[in-house]
Amino acid sequence: MSDVNRAAHVYNRAVSRTLSHGTTTAAYYATIHVPATNLLADICQEKGQRAFVGRVCMNSTMSPDYYRDESVDAAIQKSKDCIDYVNKIDPTHELITPIITPRFAPSSTLDCLKRLGELHHETGVPVQTHISENVKEVALVRKLFPESSSYAAVYDDAGLLTAKMILAHAVHLSEDERKLIKARDSKISHCPASNTALTSGCTKVRQLINDGIYVGLGTDVSGGYSPSILEMARHAIWVSRYVAMSDGDAAKLSSEEALHLATLGGAHVVGLQDKIGNFEVGKEWDAQMISFGQVDVDSVVHEEHEGPVDVFGWESWEDRVNKWFYNGDDRNTIAVWVKGRLVHSTSRYQQ
Repeated sequence: MSDVNRAAHVYNRAVSRTLSHGTTTAAYYATIHVPATNLLADICQEKGQRAFVGRVCMNSTMSPDYYRDESVDAAIQKSKDCIDYVNKIDPTHELITPIITPRFAPSSTLDCLKRLGELHHETGVPVQTHISENVKEVALVRKLFPESSSYAAVYDDAGLLTAKMILAHAVHLSEDERKLIKARDSKISHCPASNTALTSGCTKVRQLINDGIYVGLGTDVSGGYSPSILEMARHAIWVSRYVAMSDGDAAKLSSEEALHLATLGGAHVVGLQDKIGNFEVGKEWDAQMISFGQVDVDSVVHEEHEGPVDVFGWESWEDRVNKWFYNGDDRNTIAVWVKGRLVHSTSRYQQ
């Protein structure tokens, strides 16, 4: 199997899987390879998923030689090639948007980060990267970039910390870093399952929200185990409770707040809050249909149904939403629309 054929096999499966879980909009880290990254953009467009597709930039010796850019010039040119390709297939970025993607500070030299910052300002294309995922990583960044006052300052010094920057993880931010991120209006993607799986730590989401920083949810499926944002919303609840064990009950997130992170919070993170994220009049129809099974007039479930959510008929809508929140999965998602287009449906969906 050729590299491109392998990428097609994997990316087709990945996009279909995320759509089946109700993910209408995804921010993807691809690889360093231009053809494979462009292929991912094609697949997202064909399947109808709204996507930010990024070719990963890695030019430092922290990455193996077979998986890093040959030079800074090569990293910039290949990033431009991917941006140009997306601009060709979707000139107005109605569905697919290119996104500049330095993997994280240790994988790039400062020169490369600064050049990517210049590219960011030249093109207006958004940026995504990682920040402060674990303690050892923070120490490594301090060693590699001694001229910068903090991890967040590395990106700021490179011209990357802007309102179009998505920072994944953000577990170990200092107060000064939080103030800087707020000042630059950068956004944070909270990845609770990944952070727990890798024992990276517990992001203090309540603190970030209180600081006025926009937060959404990420799956980070190379570190986490599930492509489901609903699953991440549940994990966000648990992580907030871990934090509450030391910081007090105010750190806890409610199910309503976690769902906000999964919807409108995520829309803010990718800069689409005016288009998607809720059902306000005038917004685009990005939605999923959830089924709990059929209930007859006597409030008795009269047919077997797939899925882990049991509804007996007497529950309030608030109860039903909470049952789905804590127990639901992709078996409950029977139809998904992006921009009004049906992009996923099961045999249980009938128009």
